[in-house]
Amino acid sequence: MTDEINGGPSTNFWIIGGAALIWNLVGLVFYYMEVTATPESLASLTEGQQAFLAGKPAWATSAFANAVTTGVLGSLLLLLRKHLAVLVFAVSLAAIIVQNVHAFLLADGLEVWGTSGLVMPALIIVIAVALLLYSRAAKAKNWLV
Repeated sequence: MTDEINGGPSTNFWIIGGAALIWNLVGLVFYYMEVTATPESLASLTEGQQAFLAGKPAWATSAFANAVTTGVLGSLLLLLRKHLAVLVFAVSLAAIIVQNVHAFLLADGLEVWGTSGLVMPALIIVIAVALLLYSRAAKAKNWLV
């Protein structure tokens, strides 16, 4: 018998949870790369992009840290079938929005990074919303306790 027949999550649940964890761990790596960037590693960026990163306020960097950390935690909680995953994914989404408010409304990131710079933030928001909705659906199906 499968878990789904017994009222537990399907195989897709575990695939989505695993993919979510990998996705959020990659985000954590990008955060680490940003906060540990050296002048040599930033040399490939334009002057405007370097200035954008250098002028990023602590609260925006904190939002990035919060977004990726809670994304990883939410993914782990999802895989552990804990209902707290829903709240943690909501916090992650809120932090992503805060981070993007800085980047695109307050700091004019669109001018610095160009329209192609919108692709990844948009994808991140879509995935964060999808993970929040998926965790809510899993909770409604009693897959999360």
